[in-house]
Amino acid sequence: MSTLYIVATPIGNLGDISLRALDVLKTVPLIACEDTRHSLKLLTHFEIKARLLSCRAANERKVAEKIVCELNEGRDAAYLSDAGSPGISDPGAVLARIVADAGHKVIPVPGPSAFASLVSVAGGADKTVVFEGFLSPKSGRRRSRLKELLNEDAAFVLYESPFRIIKLLTDLIEFDSERYICIGREMTKIYEEYLRGSARDVLYELEKRPEQKGEFSVYVSGQKA
Repeated sequence: MSTLYIVATPIGNLGDISLRALDVLKTVPLIACEDTRHSLKLLTHFEIKARLLSCRAANERKVAEKIVCELNEGRDAAYLSDAGSPGISDPGAVLARIVADAGHKVIPVPGPSAFASLVSVAGGADKTVVFEGFLSPKSGRRRSRLKELLNEDAAFVLYESPFRIIKLLTDLIEFDSERYICIGREMTKIYEEYLRGSARDVLYELEKRPEQKGEFSVYVSGQKA
């Protein structure tokens, strides 16, 4: 029985990679990647050489069968999404299921996650936190799902692009302008920033800027909080 390692990688700062992740990546002969070009930068930085295989959302099921064949030959493998923990708003879940169903071990190598990182500094008092990831880019679906989430007692975490963050906050204000939120922008990177307060206050701060830059993670507190 061979092993597929699901390896978490830095969301920005390369120093966040774990010693165990480096040990695994230096040992396995095959590394499947969401984007081989992106992962190659990380692997080159740590002088890691292995055969790379592209495994993105569009071809994950097909490539999973190829990886199963490698594992059947007794060769271990690892999987990397572009940043953070695979399977959390990234490919990896389908691969993990197919490999496990084929009778091989699927082992996590935990590490960075934008979701966990934001929750750890958000200062929320919520016992339950729902991970939602990216909402639909379509206005009607986005607003409908956002309203559902706001009606629950649990906090929730969203990911959003710089092109839609203002729209998201505008919708939040329409439904609940005083709900406490915490936004993490460019987490662990050079221009890392956190904005905390009501949705109205955070929107006011962002609207003063000429443009929005970076990737955004948004923590929204639950109703009771």
